[in-house]
Amino acid sequence: MSIGSANYPQPVQVNGFTCRNCTDVDNAKKHIDPAHPRSGPYGIYADTDPSNPKSFIQFGGSLSGTEAATARTTARSTGQVLDIQV
Repeated sequence: MSIGSANYPQPVQVNGFTCRNCTDVDNAKKHIDPAHPRSGPYGIYADTDPSNPKSFIQFGGSLSGTEAATARTTARSTGQVLDIQV
């Protein structure tokens, strides 16, 4: 008997994290992000983890040189308001 793949056929969700194998599930049960395990539980070591992005929002293309708006900026300042209508 051989194991065809160590990954699950479909990802599962554990504590809000997407898990693809048993190691990911074990980390997620400890509240460690499987995508960035060096960040530690609840991301307490995220500042020292080189694989973890500094911001949740990363712009690409023509917006790659801009910074994400922080909570301190006002929503009405020029260039930081994005109006999306469907």
